[in-house]
Amino acid sequence: MTTAALRIPSPRRSPARSRSKRVLDVVISVAGLIVVAPILAITAAAVKIQDGGPVFYRRRCVGLGGAEFDAFKFRSMRVDADQLLQHDAKLRERFEQNYKLKDDPRVTAVGAVLRTTSIDELPQLWNVVRGEMSLVGPRMITPRELAKYGDAASHLLSVKPGITGYWQTEGRQERSYQERVDMDIHYVEHWSLGFDLRILLRTPLKVLRREGAY
Repeated sequence: MTTAALRIPSPRRSPARSRSKRVLDVVISVAGLIVVAPILAITAAAVKIQDGGPVFYRRRCVGLGGAEFDAFKFRSMRVDADQLLQHDAKLRERFEQNYKLKDDPRVTAVGAVLRTTSIDELPQLWNVVRGEMSLVGPRMITPRELAKYGDAASHLLSVKPGITGYWQTEGRQERSYQERVDMDIHYVEHWSLGFDLRILLRTPLKVLRREGAY
């Protein structure tokens, strides 16, 4: 039986540990935004020049306590990506299996580079500063995806989603959707600042190797 099939009580965290995680998030995110500012500017220009469309994509996600928010990403798809998905039944069926497509025909040339290098995720540092996300946490999911977590949904919503997380350092997109769900729950159950730091230290290596990125 998978974790998602169980009814799991939400874990309790001390206020001190939660504050420590928040301080770590803010300090690293603010410093990160300053350091990568040139990359953000160059990327924004590249996305705009390619097709003249919006620079950012806002993904509607569920966060702590089920509150919805817009997660910012550099746009990596064609402007009409949503329409293409809606009008292609086979493509939509493949997408709804894992909410991710390998060799996605909607991804632009610039977007493919952004995805394999994870540069498209950098604007989410602003979501962390705003308190909607954490540096490390479960995957961002849409309200529609929440149903896939079954009775474990409330467990997932007891923490903020992360820019990186346990599943990203252990296989990333090569994992099945159910494995990702179980790994998210494992992270929630075993969270500690030490666990977060290990994930943060492993993430750059995984990005550089482009393991499971598409």
